[in-house]
Amino acid sequence: MIVAKTWKELEEIQPMVLKMFQNSIQKDRLAHAYLFDGMKGTGKKDAGVLLAKSVFCLSPHNGFIPCEECKNCRRINHGNHPDVHIIEPDGQSIKKAQIHQLQEEFAKTGVESKKKLYMIVHADRMTGNAQNSLLKFLEEPHQQTLAILITEQVQQVLPTILSRCQTISFKALSPEKVVQLFQANGIDSNLAPILAQLTNNVEEAMEYSQDDWFVQAQKIVLKLYEALSKNSLGAMVALQDDWFKHFKEKEQLDLGLDLLLLFIKDLLYIKLGKQEQIVFLKEKEHLEKFALNSSIRRVSDQMVMVMDGKRKLHANMNPQLLMEQLVLGLQEGSTFV
Repeated sequence: MIVAKTWKELEEIQPMVLKMFQNSIQKDRLAHAYLFDGMKGTGKKDAGVLLAKSVFCLSPHNGFIPCEECKNCRRINHGNHPDVHIIEPDGQSIKKAQIHQLQEEFAKTGVESKKKLYMIVHADRMTGNAQNSLLKFLEEPHQQTLAILITEQVQQVLPTILSRCQTISFKALSPEKVVQLFQANGIDSNLAPILAQLTNNVEEAMEYSQDDWFVQAQKIVLKLYEALSKNSLGAMVALQDDWFKHFKEKEQLDLGLDLLLLFIKDLLYIKLGKQEQIVFLKEKEHLEKFALNSSIRRVSDQMVMVMDGKRKLHANMNPQLLMEQLVLGLQEGSTFV
């Protein structure tokens, strides 16, 4: 993921978050509960750990920068500070029992001070009972208790919980910034622009870059689009011989559609004279050839069809029927229904 182990590193990717916390800590005006909202890889959990160290550090620099050397900073870094508790999903969800256990811990006096902090990672995965238990906890906060809820799906959190938290929005990084981060982590410069459109999580991008399945997925997307430019039989054969055998799971098919959408978007950039924005750098010659035989209107319509295909996939339409209809629509330029 995007790494922000220091306030300086966080400032590079989330400057407004850094400024807000700096002011709150220095003026001793921290809220009793925060909700960190933002897409995966935007530094939310790192920011929570940094905030914990700023609160518990024995010798903070400038009043808020953790020293990283005192026993509190070291124990928080190693995840074993007795007054800092991090809750994560047990399997697929965070259960009521986990919240009850947390409440029992916080009913006790702080081991080393009156301060206590808890962080709930993937708060949107709390069961209904867990959220209701947490709500009571938030309504009657213990003195000097700080809560941090982290989510990528804020709409899954009860409105009554949201109303008791100060929401901090973590902005998505620009693709240019993500490309730089990926390249700094050794990801191939030709692949980094594609991955930057799919994720801003460095670890996930590294996995994709080393995965033969992902390399093959890009080739299959190109092969399908080539077949689309010829005849309907060839496109259907490409679906049966390559696409369905490779994109077997729903998540894989969703990624395949993302890649197809990026490829078509590159065609639009070429048609608009914005070649510097294409992401399939190795396929520039193919893209230019396809662009010669396409109009801006047709490419735009194709993008809409693929996005509609993704929507239908998420609505649980049969994947095979979805792709067959999508291929026919992309070939004929008709509306995908």
